[in-house]
Amino acid sequence: MSETIETSSEIITLTIDGQEIQAAAGQTILQAAQKNGIYIPTLCALHATKENGLESDIAPGTCRICTVKVNGRTMAACTTPVAQGFVVENDTEELNDLRKTIVELLFVEGNHFCPSCEKSGSCDLQALAYRYQMLSPRFRYAFSSREVNAESPKLLFDRNRCILCRRCVLAIRTEDGKQLFGFTKRGDKSGIIMDEELVKNISEEQAQQAMHICPVGAIIRKEKGFDTPFGQRKYDQNPIGSETVCTTCNGEKS
Repeated sequence: MSETIETSSEIITLTIDGQEIQAAAGQTILQAAQKNGIYIPTLCALHATKENGLESDIAPGTCRICTVKVNGRTMAACTTPVAQGFVVENDTEELNDLRKTIVELLFVEGNHFCPSCEKSGSCDLQALAYRYQMLSPRFRYAFSSREVNAESPKLLFDRNRCILCRRCVLAIRTEDGKQLFGFTKRGDKSGIIMDEELVKNISEEQAQQAMHICPVGAIIRKEKGFDTPFGQRKYDQNPIGSETVCTTCNGEKS
């Protein structure tokens, strides 16, 4: 399972949903799709941009919502390197129903209440629920007992909304490389923990980056949660996936 992907100048040809595309050897299917303006949903993987402050893409492969079929086998697009002749199925009824199921499971496993969440309108999980037209989950709510940590002067960490994607674990570090967030325990006891001493001294820029990188409302920068009014947030104007831009076809959207 890779966190960053090295690429080379070797050109690979593959098809996604019947569209022939080219990618560099070492790229993942997800990276190749994004490069060619093809949308594959993600919650844990994140493309490095100036806005999110990442120096390289991260792909922990934890959420599996990017599951595609490669030559008939289900695989995670964010951790599977491209190979010559791959035939990838992505936007199919079967896979979209699988993705909807994952979204439903994430909603019932945690304690999500969108109307009270500061990330509403900018939340990737909420946006995917709209994309896959989730109404009422098919599963029972777990009503898990989770705590909220508000000890940090700059961050609020609400475990009720955490989906264990590990973006914060991989991406948020001090200037000398120390992790501010970590992963603890296993199975249904697993969770994200915060180094309270390090987070206590986090910079304004790191606090903003932590909130930005979190795909849901688990990490909220204090006094900035409602900085952007409802109606002007990330997914208030355009649905998730519409931001996918082909970088090899003059910026035309998929």
